Amino acid sequence: MRLFAVRDYRRLFSAQVIALFGTGLTTVALGLLAHDLAGPRAGMVLGTALTIKMVMYVVIAPLAAAYADRLPRRTLLVLLDVVRGAVVLALPLVTEVWHIYVLIGLLQAASAAFTPTFQAVIPDIVTDESDYTRALSASQVASAMESLLSPVLAAVALTFMGFNRLFLGTSAGFLVSALLVLSTRIPDARPSTHTKAWDKASAGIETFLRTPRLRGIMALNLVVAAAGSIVVVNTVNYVRDKLGGSQPDVAWMLAASGTGTLLAALVLPRVLDRITARTVMMTGAGVLVGGTSAAVTLIATGLTTWTGTAIIWTLIGIGMALIITPTGKVLRASVGRNAIPEAFAAQFSLSHLAWLITYPVAGWLGTNAGFTLAWSVLTVLAVAGAIGGLFLWPRHDGREALTGLSTPTQHAPGRDRSALAKAA
Repeated sequence: MRLFAVRDYRRLFSAQVIALFGTGLTTVALGLLAHDLAGPRAGMVLGTALTIKMVMYVVIAPLAAAYADRLPRRTLLVLLDVVRGAVVLALPLVTEVWHIYVLIGLLQAASAAFTPTFQAVIPDIVTDESDYTRALSASQVASAMESLLSPVLAAVALTFMGFNRLFLGTSAGFLVSALLVLSTRIPDARPSTHTKAWDKASAGIETFLRTPRLRGIMALNLVVAAAGSIVVVNTVNYVRDKLGGSQPDVAWMLAASGTGTLLAALVLPRVLDRITARTVMMTGAGVLVGGTSAAVTLIATGLTTWTGTAIIWTLIGIGMALIITPTGKVLRASVGRNAIPEAFAAQFSLSHLAWLITYPVAGWLGTNAGFTLAWSVLTVLAVAGAIGGLFLWPRHDGREALTGLSTPTQHAPGRDRSALAKAA
């Protein structure tokens, strides 16, 4: 592929992949650490830790995007990788639950700054329009692969070692990522059209609020978060305490959801050539509502079987991919080229805002009131998000978003974004 012939992009993409897998392994190990320290209350501990993560993402990501053109970006990316590596290295040493919260706050603050900075670097390294589109798609594929392979790698590793050693491997991965970034030539950032940091931080969110199709995506973010929280937060306690599984079994069940994500991601490129992005994403919302409803039925009736759980987890993975994968294409069809980093940073924050709502429900309510009530509330939230997406995103808009008739990368970079919003 011509894209990977670009030396600097190839190294930067490798750094991203390594960091993604590091984050994935940390998530698996963190759940097991929470169970080791808190036992039956592990869901609440993990839910709190992930809520802290979402707060950091929602608050810091827009600020990082706002200041991305004012800081030496290569130095910043390397520093953030070093910080993440050091924090993960300290996680095996914790003896109290509050230690987890402090370290997770530091880890996720660094991750929240890394992602928008990385996204802002890509258009300066990959200057060709078509290659830039492929670069964004490659990042999405990498994220999908991580959700599948990280739990699998964790499951294999856990058959030979304790979960604490996963943290050591993850820390080494972040340091490798830092070295790859250090070897990359990253040009100085081009100044944004917004002179004030707040204007830059809020520009992407303002675009979401005034663009119908993006308002629909905001609602669909809630569907993804509601269903995904069941998998991310509750799998550890569900597999260990309800199914009587082992540590590797937890990782394999997470891998079931990742398998669904990967299968859908492999099929979607051809599907999106024939079916509108709106139709695909609304179908994904329906799949997720069905998945959460099935999870509630499973736990409420007491029919907690390995096979049934794996099928539902896979279904949730498929539904998440149907919504997440086309999102980048819809974003690119809604803003001008210069505003793409701001739009992606806004989606990054807004999507994690949805997780900020659902993580406490899965963790705190699931621990104190049981899975049945928690998953019922999450199902209601998924239904609300699906209905919101259906009404906020006009039906006639779907074909335009799919075919790229309004894709701003085909126009001059300075084209007025308000005109694009009206077209949406």
